[in-house]
Amino acid sequence: MSVEHGFHATLTARPGKGDEVVEFLLDAPSLANDDCVVFLVGRSAADPDVIHVTEGWTTAEAHSTFFASEDAQTLVAKLQTLLVGESRYVDEVPVGGKAAF
Repeated sequence: MSVEHGFHATLTARPGKGDEVVEFLLDAPSLANDDCVVFLVGRSAADPDVIHVTEGWTTAEAHSTFFASEDAQTLVAKLQTLLVGESRYVDEVPVGGKAAF
């Protein structure tokens, strides 16, 4: 399956809420979406309340369709209650790589 659209997000959890944000993200409905072929959650080594998310989608349209859904909007609204400040998002075009866990 090809990945034509992706993004990288950096989120900052409310102080001491990093574990809760990570757990919340790892239960996200996009993990079960067939068009979401990459979903990685990581943390800053220097600050456990800074969380990085990398997603890869089959198409930009699939990503947009998912995030327009009620499930995704509910997820985003709940996630916002755990965060401070503005999250940073960068769109990217995946070109290759490997993930093994």
